[in-house]
Amino acid sequence: MKTKLIWALATIMIAGITPAAMADVKIGFLATLSGPSADVGRDQVDGFSLALDQLSGKLGGVATAVIKEDDQQKPEAAMNALAKLIDREKVDVIVGMTFANIMMAMQNRIASTDLPFIGTVAGPSLVAGIQCKPNQFVMSWQSDVPAEAVGKYLEDKGIKRISTLTPNFIGGKDKIQGLKRYYKGEIVDEIYTALNQLDFSAELTQLSSSKPQAVYAFYPGGMGVTFVRQFQQAGLLGKIPLHTSNTIEGAAADAMGAAAVGAIVGDTWAPGAPNPQSKQFVAAFEKRFGRTPSPYAAFSYDAAMLLDAAIRTVKGNAADHKALTAAIKNAQFKSVRGDFKFGKNNFPVQNYHIYQVAKSASGRPEFKLLAADVMKAHTDAYAGQCNPK
Repeated sequence: MKTKLIWALATIMIAGITPAAMADVKIGFLATLSGPSADVGRDQVDGFSLALDQLSGKLGGVATAVIKEDDQQKPEAAMNALAKLIDREKVDVIVGMTFANIMMAMQNRIASTDLPFIGTVAGPSLVAGIQCKPNQFVMSWQSDVPAEAVGKYLEDKGIKRISTLTPNFIGGKDKIQGLKRYYKGEIVDEIYTALNQLDFSAELTQLSSSKPQAVYAFYPGGMGVTFVRQFQQAGLLGKIPLHTSNTIEGAAADAMGAAAVGAIVGDTWAPGAPNPQSKQFVAAFEKRFGRTPSPYAAFSYDAAMLLDAAIRTVKGNAADHKALTAAIKNAQFKSVRGDFKFGKNNFPVQNYHIYQVAKSASGRPEFKLLAADVMKAHTDAYAGQCNPK
């Protein structure tokens, strides 16, 4: 029996998977892994695991275990999972945090510990501003900013009348607030739909009546697939240009297929990014998982590379949380986005671009760079409100 156990552990280690009991570093990965938006959480986990595999299962040169928990897109479930990761599993870092409402529910617990937290999707305005914390980092963006890039692009193009659609939750409201920060034209319909709504027939009928010059929509995960398909089925594709951020991406973009072609996307990263680190990541992700990587996969990949650099700085001693937090803040690594650094509020200072979705030879949507550096070395609007203690 003992021989079998030793052989089983050896097999696990050969496969590049480090059991938690044998790891020098334990990562708690808390994300939305079930429900209509589970694809977003899956991309987060897969992006991180790809980087870890490329690093031979080690961060900072030491054996690393990843313990996954599903927040179910429910604050209560997230808090229970977080307590398990911190109190029972004794993890060294928490990574993930998919939705803004989940991140907001965690703020008191984050403030009560010196454990580093690294979000790879959600970036609510309060966390970037008055509720910023020295041990809380966001790898993606403040939620407003991809919409700011689209708003600036629409303004620069002289578009006078648009309609907007987004789920009615903090992340959606942040997007519209960001759009308005740079877009000064008329918003003829500002539509908020129920979170996880999957029938948009009434809203699309309203768009047909209003006849805006362009539409801005934000629907993550499965909601986005349904919205973009219904936009095409309603006969609006090609009639009203569709502009989005964080909707047409990853497996969702693959599922949309032809319905997404022609749409305009604003973000800091898309699979069409031309830098060498991005090209390597896209090729490796598509080869391993057989689908297009989303920005969430890319941001999570970056999170692993960031941690690799930070843990190396503390010589593998991830248990010294304060030292590790300082190392994360200043870590130097090769990002899929090119230039990357954290600002005062531990949110990225980075460039934003505009892409247009085209059909590739493989049949998958392809992201063509339409306008580079629409915003360059951009800091979010809330950083000035941050006074970390």
